[in-house]
This record gives sequence, C-alpha cells and structure tokens, in this order.
Amino acid sequence: MHHHGYTWLGSAHDLLKDGPRHPPHPQFTSSKVVPLELAHWLLKPASFIHGTWTEPQEAAQWFAGQARASTASFASEHDRDTNRLANAVSRAADRVAGGEDVVGGWYMTGQRFLSVCLIACSPHRTRPDIPCPQAV
Repeated sequence: MHHHGYTWLGSAHDLLKDGPRHPPHPQFTSSKVVPLELAHWLLKPASFIHGTWTEPQEAAQWFAGQARASTASFASEHDRDTNRLANAVSRAADRVAGGEDVVGGWYMTGQRFLSVCLIACSPHRTRPDIPCPQAV
C-alpha cells in the first residue's frame, strides 16, 4: 500500500463544472481539476502525481507543507487557525496508516480553491479495480 499526492489550485467556479470531473468526459484525463470521486485521481496521468509515500508520517508532512504554504491566502479566518491545521495533519498520518484517503480543501482569496489529496493506491479501498497510475 502506498499513497499518491495530488494538488489542484484553481478557480472555485471550475468546481461547479461537473463534466470534466467525471471519467467519461473527453477532457477528464487532461483536466487537473479535482475529480468528483477521489479514487478517480488514479485514472489521471502519472505526471499529475506530486509524490508517492509508503510511510504515513512522510505523507502527512507533505500534506502539511502543501497546506501551510497557502495558509495566509485562505479566505476564512477559521481555516487560517494554525492549531486547526496542526490537528488535521495529525489525523492525516493516522488515516494514511489505515489505508484511507486524506483530503484538504480550502477556499482562498480571489475566488480560488486549493485541494490537497493523499490517495490510497494498490489497492484503493473503494476502487480496488483501478490500477496504480505509475504501473500503467
């Protein structure tokens, strides 16, 4: 079991366009917007992967680094709370160790949205039929 890291930063309006977020859509594989079903990240090109980890703490640290790099731009004061983020990172390591996906999503200033995901692979808990994108 390992986890792949994915990020997406874009217009919050793009999240409202469901078409490119579904695998049957012709733009699905080329679109970097977050898929509606998290396991579908594994259907995207391997070049979209920002890192791969077998160690839960290393994966959680990557997740934390991605979130912390943008904290000042989070639209909500609640989301900018460093204690809240530290708790999320602590839970992330436990979830990765349990083979779960970890997802962070934050609305940012300028009508943007940041998504940071750790997606379980080989096999994915709910989609064991999806192969590892690095093995394809």
